Amino acid sequence: MRIEESVVEPLLAVVDANLYAARYQMAISLGFHIILASFGVAYPFFTFLAHYRGYRKRDVVGLRLAKRWSKAMAVLFAVGAVSGTILSFEMGMLWPGLMGPYGDVIGLPFALEGIFFFIEAIFIGIYLYGWNRLSARVHLFTLVPIALSGLAGSFFILTVNSWMNGPEGFTIAPDGSITDINPWAAMFNSGALVAWLHMLLAAYMMAGFLLASTYAVRWLRGNRSSVTRLGFLIPFTVAAIAAPLQVMVGDIAARALMERQPAKFAAMELLPDTRTRAPLTVGGIYVDGEVVGAIEIPLLGSLLATRDVNGEVPGLDVVPDGDVPPVNVVHIAFQVMVGIGTFLVILAGWFGWSWFRRRGPPESKLFWIGASSAGVLALIALEAGWTVTEVGRQPWIVWQIVRTSDAVSASTGIVASAIAISALYIVLGIVTIVVLRIIARRMDAGDDVHTPYGPSGTST
Repeated sequence: MRIEESVVEPLLAVVDANLYAARYQMAISLGFHIILASFGVAYPFFTFLAHYRGYRKRDVVGLRLAKRWSKAMAVLFAVGAVSGTILSFEMGMLWPGLMGPYGDVIGLPFALEGIFFFIEAIFIGIYLYGWNRLSARVHLFTLVPIALSGLAGSFFILTVNSWMNGPEGFTIAPDGSITDINPWAAMFNSGALVAWLHMLLAAYMMAGFLLASTYAVRWLRGNRSSVTRLGFLIPFTVAAIAAPLQVMVGDIAARALMERQPAKFAAMELLPDTRTRAPLTVGGIYVDGEVVGAIEIPLLGSLLATRDVNGEVPGLDVVPDGDVPPVNVVHIAFQVMVGIGTFLVILAGWFGWSWFRRRGPPESKLFWIGASSAGVLALIALEAGWTVTEVGRQPWIVWQIVRTSDAVSASTGIVASAIAISALYIVLGIVTIVVLRIIARRMDAGDDVHTPYGPSGTST
């Protein structure tokens, strides 16, 4: 008995330390990579719009922006390749209890995402090399497979995450083995489409508002050039269109979540008890089973969740004690996401109304201050949304099937790995920002004034 305790207790201590270190490492890796992945989805589309305008209207400003943005796109793609590769190794190294038994179930979308990753890389190279070498039409349309590959790659990754939140496509035999594997059913699970659309719109919002905010800052500083104007209008317009669509998709996602993951939904809404005529809770924290410091709007919770003021909304009382997620983290992250999203929708509406009335953005300085802050706020909302998704699923890594504590590796060295990965991402982030600033300064100095259409070398 003493021998067993001397062996088991240290092992449990290692697993416990590994659990927190592994979760921290995945949080850092995902939080860093999701920014780059969002740019990988949205940036090719922005570049295409700028290049298409330049091609159709013989507009040198559009072509200059396309050339400038394509260089930033390549840098972000390269850094994203590094962080994505790290993530692929982390999934197997940190979580053998997930990838071991269920690798055959969710391996297909990982493989397909890899194929589209290489397609995107190839055509980015062709597009960058194609200036002054390809015909105008061919050069323009090399952007199409880049954009489509980004969309497809994001879909396959989101299907894996959706599967983790609602596993399908397999059967667990009485002996615990995984049988009747259907990777297509797992990939096209019931929550995949909504999850992908929600993330897709978030990517366009984050990348669009963040790119536009750099030009909004220039506008506030008095730079009213045609490059600044068009550089602001293209990404901001896309993000402004995505913002109200995100509200609709988010509503669909939240209502589906109430059925599929009531524990996460109750934590988001900070609802201790299942009830009808539930209020909407704004702010507040959860302390000893009670909500403290919140503002409650009567009936609105039931109305939004069920479309009926008398509808029943699940609370935390339906969740077993050991399965309650970190309520305050989930609720605060959800409130941050919704609050910022509301601000961005208002800003988008202001922009749309001004464009409808006078075919131009608002002239108010207040609008441009809001636009200059929209990028950072959209990035925060993106990270908050992922916090809700991932932390709200805890303590499960695969919802109600595999606990996170059971999936983590028992190997030593994970704490050191988490520290090393954190240092790596700090260096990568600093290098990326420095390189992007160097590119911006060189472009501002005028090294892209002559932007040729094709092999003739003639500029617009």
